[in-house]
Amino acid sequence: MELLKFLENIRTPFLDTIISLITSSGEETVGIIILCLIFWCINKRAAYGIGIAYFLSGLTVQGMKICFRIDRPWIIDNTINPVPSALKHATGYSFPSGHTQSAAALYGSLGAQIKQIHFKIFFFSLVILVAFSRLYLGVHTLLDVVTSLLISFLFIVLTYKFFPTDASCKKRELLISLLMALYAVMVIVIAAVLYSRGTIEQKYAADCLKASGAGIGFAIGMFIERVYINFQVSAKNIYLQILKFFLGFAGLLAIKEGLKLIIGAGLLADTLRYFLILAWITVFFPLLIKRFFPSVNGK
Repeated sequence: MELLKFLENIRTPFLDTIISLITSSGEETVGIIILCLIFWCINKRAAYGIGIAYFLSGLTVQGMKICFRIDRPWIIDNTINPVPSALKHATGYSFPSGHTQSAAALYGSLGAQIKQIHFKIFFFSLVILVAFSRLYLGVHTLLDVVTSLLISFLFIVLTYKFFPTDASCKKRELLISLLMALYAVMVIVIAAVLYSRGTIEQKYAADCLKASGAGIGFAIGMFIERVYINFQVSAKNIYLQILKFFLGFAGLLAIKEGLKLIIGAGLLADTLRYFLILAWITVFFPLLIKRFFPSVNGK
């Protein structure tokens, strides 16, 4: 807590604005935008590697949050004063840090894959900056962010050690997807048990179920796309690439926000919505890409 108090003393309105912008790069929306752009338009292999590390580390962090149930710093110590603008996204329990996990899995994966040293420095620096931002804003402790960094980098290492470069073996692809889906189901079970016992509130269970729905959608969609669809990310020209991305993202928003108006925002509804979002990203829109956006080689 002393570190948070020290950082609180060096805050200025200008620094608050800059650090808030940095921390926003670790939010869910930014992660999904970048993942979709890479997956649909740049490099599927890279996107799958990012997705595996991103969703597995996210499931781990959400599961740990409801198991340890550690309150935010200002609840534990009322002398801690977080930056007010940061409170909107500082939901759920404190340990571990979700923003740090998201940034570490996303930008850490990019840094691990890319060869140019200046880009490596940029992406890994961004990870550290997001982690620092959570401390500066007073919404997480050092233990929260360090734990998330370790979890994310562990899954990055495991992903690039065991994830195959091709989908030539259906049994292997099926095993990878099943293991990932089962991991997500395990988090659902933990959240359901704790919620049914009254140990956690609905809003905390909801975060776990959203992550689990997305994880299952990604796992199943990854298998279907890699084995049966195999669309090409290239397009005839840059204008088609831009059109492709915006059409795909429009469909994603229609599912995320439009479906909420139809089925509501309960626990089961949120799980289904996030499952369908990832199914759209990995299966349904790739089918449309294969049909309406021919690649440069005509396939």
